[in-house]
Amino acid sequence: MKTRTKLFLVVAIIIGFTACNKTDEPVDNSIEGTYVGTLTTDGLKSATGVMPDSSNAKADVTKINDEQIEVHCYNDEIDTTFMLNYFENQDSVMVCLNGEAFEHMYGHMYGQGHMGGGMMSDKTNGETEWQHHMDDEHQQGDEHFGGFDMGNQTFGYHFKMMDGNVPYYLDFQGKKN
Repeated sequence: MKTRTKLFLVVAIIIGFTACNKTDEPVDNSIEGTYVGTLTTDGLKSATGVMPDSSNAKADVTKINDEQIEVHCYNDEIDTTFMLNYFENQDSVMVCLNGEAFEHMYGHMYGQGHMGGGMMSDKTNGETEWQHHMDDEHQQGDEHFGGFDMGNQTFGYHFKMMDGNVPYYLDFQGKKN
C-alpha cells in the first residue's frame, strides 16, 4: 500500500512539474500588427526613385472589418497605404485587391461572380474562403500579390509598379514584430 502511494506521489509530482514548466508561448493568430522586413526591387536600375536592391521596410496591418485590412508599407523610399480583402486558406491568409483597384486589374467589379445572397453564402462544403473567392471572382491565370504565412507569422506583398511604360516590381517580405 505504501509503495502505491509513493508511486502515485512521484507520478503526480512529475506531471505537476511538466504542466507547470510549459514554455510554449501562446500563438498570435491575428494578421494585425507590424511586420518588419525588406523591400527589394526586381533589379530594374533605371527606375527613378527606386531604392537599392534591398532596404529595410515596415508594414503596419490593421483590420478594418471581417473582410478588409489596411496596409501601410513604408521606409525611406516609399510610403503607401492601401486596402485589401483577406481570405483564410488553411494555414495562410491570402489577400486580393478591392474596389477600383480590383476592377482595373481584373476587368469587372468585385462581387459580380456571386449569385444571390451574401458573399460566402454559396460556399461549398470544405471549401476555404480563398478557394471560394478564386472560383467566384477570378479566371485562370489571374495575378495575386501576397498574403500571410500564419505559421511563420510573415507577410509578403508584390507591388506592381511602372517606370514610364516599363513595369517592375517591389517585393516586401516581413516578419511580425
